[in-house]
Amino acid sequence: MNTLKTVGISTTRIDTLQRVTGKAQYTNDVKLPGMLYAKILRSPHPHARIRSIDTSKALAMPGVKAVLTNENCKVIWGAGSIAGGVQYSDEIKKITKQHRYAFNNPVRFAGEPVAAVAAVNRHIAEEALLKIHVEYEPLPFVLDQEDAMKPDAPQIWPEGNLALSNRNEAVPMGQKRGNVQDAFAKSDQVFEDRFSTAFVHNAQMEPRSAVAHWEGDHLTLYTPTGGIANCRTDMARDLGIGQDKVRVISQYMGGNFGNKNQNQDADLIAAMLAKQTGAPVKLELSRKEDYIGMHGRWPTTQYYKVGVSKDGAIQGIQLRGYSGMGPYRKNSGAMAGVELYEVANVETSIHPVYTNKTVSGNFRGPEFPQGYFGMQSMTDEVCANLKMDPVDFVLKNMTRKPGGGAKYTDYSLEECVKRGASEFEWAKRWKKVPGSDPGAIKRGAGMSFMAFRSGLGRSDAVITVNAQGKYTVHVGVTDVGAGAKSTMWMIAAEELGVPLSQVDVMWGDTDHCPYSVGESGSRTTIMTGGAVVEAARDLKKQIAAKGMPAGTAMLTATVSANPRLPEGLVRSAFAAHYVEVEVDAELGRIKVLKYLAVHDCGRIINPLTAHGQIHGGVLMGIGMALHEDLIYDKRSGTALTAGYYGARVLTHRDAPKIDVIFIENDDGYGPYGAKSIGEAGKVPAVAAVGNAVANAIGHRMKDLPITRDKVIAVMA
Repeated sequence: MNTLKTVGISTTRIDTLQRVTGKAQYTNDVKLPGMLYAKILRSPHPHARIRSIDTSKALAMPGVKAVLTNENCKVIWGAGSIAGGVQYSDEIKKITKQHRYAFNNPVRFAGEPVAAVAAVNRHIAEEALLKIHVEYEPLPFVLDQEDAMKPDAPQIWPEGNLALSNRNEAVPMGQKRGNVQDAFAKSDQVFEDRFSTAFVHNAQMEPRSAVAHWEGDHLTLYTPTGGIANCRTDMARDLGIGQDKVRVISQYMGGNFGNKNQNQDADLIAAMLAKQTGAPVKLELSRKEDYIGMHGRWPTTQYYKVGVSKDGAIQGIQLRGYSGMGPYRKNSGAMAGVELYEVANVETSIHPVYTNKTVSGNFRGPEFPQGYFGMQSMTDEVCANLKMDPVDFVLKNMTRKPGGGAKYTDYSLEECVKRGASEFEWAKRWKKVPGSDPGAIKRGAGMSFMAFRSGLGRSDAVITVNAQGKYTVHVGVTDVGAGAKSTMWMIAAEELGVPLSQVDVMWGDTDHCPYSVGESGSRTTIMTGGAVVEAARDLKKQIAAKGMPAGTAMLTATVSANPRLPEGLVRSAFAAHYVEVEVDAELGRIKVLKYLAVHDCGRIINPLTAHGQIHGGVLMGIGMALHEDLIYDKRSGTALTAGYYGARVLTHRDAPKIDVIFIENDDGYGPYGAKSIGEAGKVPAVAAVGNAVANAIGHRMKDLPITRDKVIAVMA
């Protein structure tokens, strides 16, 4: 590729000084005159009908200004459930069967909001919660997604426990290609197995908070959101007001990982309390509330059947899966992985299921890590039975075209796999006989691979220049951890042909920034970055035609970009991960010794943040594979391990050395050929670790997380 002047150079983030000196103002730092503080009363029951709520004693307390419940706040939270339908049209809203409100009756999971209090300080608000008397009628509940599909399971909704789509259809998702039964009949060997993954929380360091302030009929909302434009749209829709009457501000925020796009119920509750009291209201969640009140990755149960020929070529794949969505369907519940293989005969049926656990939703590669774990554990087990090297198996069976006659815009997956195997010294580390190391300390190696979406799409950008040659880039990004502000800064400087010192960025405020797609789905660099390139080119044309502005005048370029790939092309990022682990077979302890991630994410805009993204994603994957689980008490239906310590989230002391190799390509799409990267680091990591453990101990660990007790049990 051609060498560029700014893009591709490791660059310190544009807001580094503000963050490290404490000058950056996060949502929880916002303090407005006369501001009240809010707290939420949450259900202690996983499923219960609320017979009555007595708020009189709470309202009588000095300093309490308002109490909201389902009785006086009937606001529908449209982003809380795709079956809510309200994000589409009023007509769909009328016919939708299952709405999710800010306060619901019945309550359907332990931790669901029942009431909210606004008071002059936090302490009074907390005390007021104790004064609210709620009469519950406990109802039968179900926690496991497979149990919820049994004929005698408690019904969470009148329509049943198979989650409804936005068309009110209770049908499993799936695909069918070829004829799997014929493929199995013609296969030399057919393998079947079951895998499961646990509920994993996003666990971002910044808990949910919101500050809402009304001035007449105009709402200003300070909230840590990955999409200020999406949040504004959602708030206007749910409150029944025009978008021009909603301003969303998110100048600085902590991590997102899918937990902070759109609007959240905390935003709605803060806004409704502020409207009722006529004063600004701050609502902040505790760490435990964040765990049980905010969504995480959906747990799954996966049943596979795979037919292969003698040489290891896959003839057919069948998947039957169950995803635990909690009592509201906030996301698809899909499972990825089958599409990674070039196979003519496929049949999948995936059931998104309602349960009485915390709601499931977006989390860094929503359907990928859990699906990749099941699918690539299954194929790794096939390799073990065939006595075949997993690298050879992948090279024989991996995707080379995305199906349906389409083509990839470029293809580097084979290079990722081969380069990784060479650099990792796979042939030396992988055990041909799994579990063959003598003694209690055993080592093994595992690998996995990835193809991840990197499509184009809509986003806007505005760039201005003044007489002094100062350029200002207006973009609706917020920076959820991946450095989006800095990426836009660098792209603008590159395309304008000026040093970074001549470019400013305006971000995170819907009153001053245009639409951006929102920082989820690894889309921001591609889509908003593409809009910045187009705006810069427009501005350069204006300067060439008119010259630089004089005096107080400015030139402005406004772009609303919505590029599309040519028909028949699919754009993907590719990767291969290799990991070596050491397992103490007597104590069950697993240690990651060596990790290599080889990625094609197109052109790397900022190597400094790109490496950090892969490192962070890999660490999340290791945590999901070995530690994290939101465990529930089967008797009470309440979460037992809510929080960093209980869920055993990795710390810096658990972090192994992670080597990253980028294979850079420019396929002619996106800004300078950049592809998705934010989710890519985590997507293959879970499967790679699981496969390495199996290679080390000679036993396939089929249920996540792979904890010490499970290792000891299979080695006993």
